[in-house]
Amino acid sequence: MGTRQATTERRTGTRVPAYLSGREVVIPPGGCTGWHYHLVPLMAAVTSGTLTRILSDGTVEVHPTGATFVEPEGHDHVHLGRNLGPAPVVLHVTCALADDDPWALPAPAPLGATPCGCPDHTP
Repeated sequence: MGTRQATTERRTGTRVPAYLSGREVVIPPGGCTGWHYHLVPLMAAVTSGTLTRILSDGTVEVHPTGATFVEPEGHDHVHLGRNLGPAPVVLHVTCALADDDPWALPAPAPLGATPCGCPDHTP
């Protein structure tokens, strides 16, 4: 996925992307995203599997197929996504990013959190 649709919102003094970006993210069984954060809020829908998110404060959120959630922006919102189930997790993610902005930025595990330990990351 990588469709972009123009937006009309403009705010004085801020950088506002002209497009919404969409992406499909697939996390295989046993896989994870690695610890990361986002520059802008992301809206996600779980279309297959069950995603387990570990937030920077240690909170664990479980999102089954059909669930939606928003990931807030900023380095104080570091989190990790894991697939603990037997089937791939498929997410459809939408956000307002400029063409040259990354979808996610890697981050170290928060103090007291376990490093992800996954052999491959799926950002």
